[in-house]
Amino acid sequence: MDETSSLQRRPEGSGPGPIRRTALHDTLVNHLRDMIIEGDLEPGTRLHEGQLGEQLGVSRTPLREAIKYLASEGLVELVPSRGAVVKRFSAKDVKDMLTVLRSLEELAGKLACEVASDNDIAGVRTLHDEMIDCYKAGDRLRYYKLNQDIHSAIVKLSQNASLADIHIMLQTRLKRIRFIGHEGPEKWASAVAEHEEMISALEARDQSRLSEVLGRHLFNAWDRVRDTL
Repeated sequence: MDETSSLQRRPEGSGPGPIRRTALHDTLVNHLRDMIIEGDLEPGTRLHEGQLGEQLGVSRTPLREAIKYLASEGLVELVPSRGAVVKRFSAKDVKDMLTVLRSLEELAGKLACEVASDNDIAGVRTLHDEMIDCYKAGDRLRYYKLNQDIHSAIVKLSQNASLADIHIMLQTRLKRIRFIGHEGPEKWASAVAEHEEMISALEARDQSRLSEVLGRHLFNAWDRVRDTL
């Protein structure tokens, strides 16, 4: 079976085998993660290596390694006697994680306004403008990824490695939850409006305003998803 046929093509003049396998691993991880985010693999779904391998055009070994990686991110659970299962979070799990994420981003916003360079803030503006283009085009998955990149970028601007480490762990586990928070035109428009406030406050280096907007955004994120849960 050609393991690159469905997911990637090896370009001419590319490096030796190990580099190609690494590229396949990354492609598989990203592809499976997107399937979880978009709901193609719903919470509680058992990941059958044989079926997935046939669907994606890869053998079991790279697929197994990709699943293990997603388990390390908290998106997949390795259950004795059942194998790999897409992680299902309870409503309380989600609320608790969003509560912590809210506090982290409120602090990150304050720190970012203090220490970020003008170039760093301009970089977040670029991400924001790309995200708005995706919103106008109705590209939900690309919009969502840029949305998450913006939150990560603001946290990175805080220059606090401990804060960033905890943030990325929680953000990864909440990927599917945050994605469904944009379902429906009203919810999506509301989230976009909050991001507009966010970038404005960051560019003004208004600590209290940015912290408030980030906190409100995460509070509203719970409101946007709790009925679904």
